[in-house]
Amino acid sequence: MTELLPEFPYHPDPVATGVIVPSGTACTCCGRERGYVYKGPVYAADELGGRLCPWCIADGSAAERFDAHFTAGICLGDDVLLEVFAAVDRHTPGFTAWQEPQWFFHCGDGAAFLAPAGSAELAAYPEALEMLRREANGWGWPSDQVERFLGSLDKDGEATAYLFRCRVCAAHLAYADFA
Repeated sequence: MTELLPEFPYHPDPVATGVIVPSGTACTCCGRERGYVYKGPVYAADELGGRLCPWCIADGSAAERFDAHFTAGICLGDDVLLEVFAAVDRHTPGFTAWQEPQWFFHCGDGAAFLAPAGSAELAAYPEALEMLRREANGWGWPSDQVERFLGSLDKDGEATAYLFRCRVCAAHLAYADFA
């Protein structure tokens, strides 16, 4: 029988983002077949991709047993407690990106990863779109090239944005990534 998935405050819907999938595979950590496995990035000495259950990620046993991390590109601000960092890095499913995934921290807390996003999805989040515009302007591109780039973002394409929401102030944040 499949159990209810654990809650992940920093990645609220990992099934929708595709990193937790139905599976009959037994977890390498707990040895149990629980109906789901994690297919996202794992940073560990052992090859663990597709072999960990969400419960062993949530309770930290996978991180402890294999010294595993689930996010790589974490930049901490001065106001982020190490406990918050550990919750994101070692107890939260990561996500797949074109390059090394980045995780946002805002208002002293980890932001919640919502989904990959394209220009259509970003239209509902003008503050995230403006953040992307500032990021692309920083690359030294002319404004017309920046706007073409933003219009070309595709949640399933080569140039993709990654959408987050601050858990404190509800601001939407995003960064873009491409091959």
